[in-house]
Amino acid sequence: MTDAFRIHRPQGTPKSLVFDSPHSGSIYPDDFGHSIDRMILRRSEDAHVEELFSGVTDHGATLLHALFPRSYIDPNRNEDDIDVTMLDAEWPHAINPTSKTLERGVGLIWKDMKALGPIYDRKLSVAEVSQRIVEYWRPYHAALADLIDAAHASHGCVLHIDCHSMASMGDRTTEDGAVPRPDFVVSDREGTTCAPRILKCVVNYLRNCGFTVSINDPYKGFELVRRHGRPAEGRHSLQIEVNRGLYMDEETLSKKPNFVIMQKVLSGLAAVLLTEAEY
Repeated sequence: MTDAFRIHRPQGTPKSLVFDSPHSGSIYPDDFGHSIDRMILRRSEDAHVEELFSGVTDHGATLLHALFPRSYIDPNRNEDDIDVTMLDAEWPHAINPTSKTLERGVGLIWKDMKALGPIYDRKLSVAEVSQRIVEYWRPYHAALADLIDAAHASHGCVLHIDCHSMASMGDRTTEDGAVPRPDFVVSDREGTTCAPRILKCVVNYLRNCGFTVSINDPYKGFELVRRHGRPAEGRHSLQIEVNRGLYMDEETLSKKPNFVIMQKVLSGLAAVLLTEAEY
């Protein structure tokens, strides 16, 4: 088994629905070499998200999740989204850092834990960053692309759901500031990665379950939905952010008693998408 990811397949023939959880990995590679306290670093995880969505396989969906932590290398950033000031030598490839990288230190390789301090007390070598890309980032992307391509080839269409969690409150470093978040944020990069009827189906289902839902605010969707969402080709991608306060203690990362209820809600989402969403 690869150290990069795990695939949970449904029994029987997979349906046209692929979920992925790129940020819930909690296996920290021995060569990470971070200086910040591990429990502080773990606050960056989308803890338990792969388990939260695990019931989708009961309805024919496939679930992929990363095993490595996003702070080690982030699958939801592009390969060239690099802050070269973190390196001890010149990066030999093209770079295209985003504002999240330059302003917040959360690019392909994370630099800071917001106001909690820097992740490293050293410069990273070109060799170790290259190794993270080759051994973790690329295999994860290849696995997701293969699953999406296979679903599209079998069914003529595919819906990809990119699963994340968010802190219950923003802070001074986030897009929304220090304000409470809704229960869910559903994102399609302002209508570019998914047919509107599919987004509407997801939003209506969650609201009918009694949750508050925001659309593209404060999150619009990032690299994974951008890469795979091409609605004109029958390839749809949505990003879903779940408020962590709904299912876990944000300080200890321990699950709340209603974790199983949230699992059933998200399992039900897969069932609704397969029966009601036309894509």
